[in-house]
Amino acid sequence: MPTPERRRTSHAVAAIIALCLVAVMMRPAISAVGPLIDRMSADTGIPLALLGALSTIVLITWAVVSPFAHGFGRRLGLGGAVLAALGLLAVGLLVRSLPGSSVWLWIGTGLIGVALAIGNVLMPAVIKRDFPLRVPMMMGVYSALLGGAGAVASGLAVPLAGLSGNDIGAGWRMSLLITGGAILPFALIAWWLVSRREVRMPALGRAPRVGIWRDPVAWQVAGYMGVQSTSFYVLVTWLASVSISTGRSAAIAGFDVMLYQVFSLVGSLTVALVMHGRGARLTPALLPILGIAGIAGLMIWPGAIGFWVVPLGLFSGASLGVSLTLMAQRARDHSTSSALSGMSQSVGYAIAAIGPVLFGAVQAATGSWTVPLTILLVAMVLQGAIGVFAARDRYVLSR
Repeated sequence: MPTPERRRTSHAVAAIIALCLVAVMMRPAISAVGPLIDRMSADTGIPLALLGALSTIVLITWAVVSPFAHGFGRRLGLGGAVLAALGLLAVGLLVRSLPGSSVWLWIGTGLIGVALAIGNVLMPAVIKRDFPLRVPMMMGVYSALLGGAGAVASGLAVPLAGLSGNDIGAGWRMSLLITGGAILPFALIAWWLVSRREVRMPALGRAPRVGIWRDPVAWQVAGYMGVQSTSFYVLVTWLASVSISTGRSAAIAGFDVMLYQVFSLVGSLTVALVMHGRGARLTPALLPILGIAGIAGLMIWPGAIGFWVVPLGLFSGASLGVSLTLMAQRARDHSTSSALSGMSQSVGYAIAAIGPVLFGAVQAATGSWTVPLTILLVAMVLQGAIGVFAARDRYVLSR
């Protein structure tokens, strides 16, 4: 008969596996859309500009739904709510891939956005609850898997679509279904196994007061989330275009984006090291120096973009991990962490939804990359300034 210690170890291992599988599901459903957008337009007749709004819809959905995810988690329990989100993700993936009317594409995208919003908000609270002594490490692993799975899905999307031959419609639908849902059954089973006891006892504890929206520490975390998300989504959206403008081919520009994503993974994995001890106080403020160096380098020597994507990737990956870690560290318990996560991600993604559009509009108006890149510099400086306050050893709702 297993000893209590062995049972605890087995449960911890199962919890880590389930967490990793859920993390893998949090980005592929949206990251695979970009590479397929030309095929989707050719099949549906929807203009490229309109299809480009699919990512904006997801970000807006995250901003709108995030504040309500905490209440959903209280009613079902963290485990039950994440399980429900995975189920909704499965429905959204199936609806989005339905043939016939293009309306299914938009409805499915909306459902996917809602499902991912719930997962985005509640997973930091799960880590706070299940790994209270390993928050930076587990948050680094979690954010690395977010980026890594998204990058793999982007890379596999077009080859998978080509398996259907000349049937363009079946190709992109099958590709989106596979990249977004291949791991989903395993994630559902693993999460159900580790959370089934909590599903029977769904209470999350006393709900934090609505004062989370009036708490200065919460706004510091939300502001940090907002400016780092803006930089990330601007770079993901426009980095290839910046690369091509330097005279590089589309293929090389794609390699630049891939290199950026690879170093984003490295940045995410360093969170456990840099957010430990004294580093937890210094990192949020000093981290933007990497991003500033990368953007300044692009402005001064754009031809070396293949080098500048390295500090930019490290900055982006680590910034996401630090933001998620702050959502856990600035709360005294997992229930408050859930409320803080919902509030800060709502604000953060609302800001991030504006970033790529503003960046593109400024570039189109000026005909140059200098002014829009300056906007990124300002965002990174602001991130450092906010980080000075967000990194202080303070807690939300502590007064």
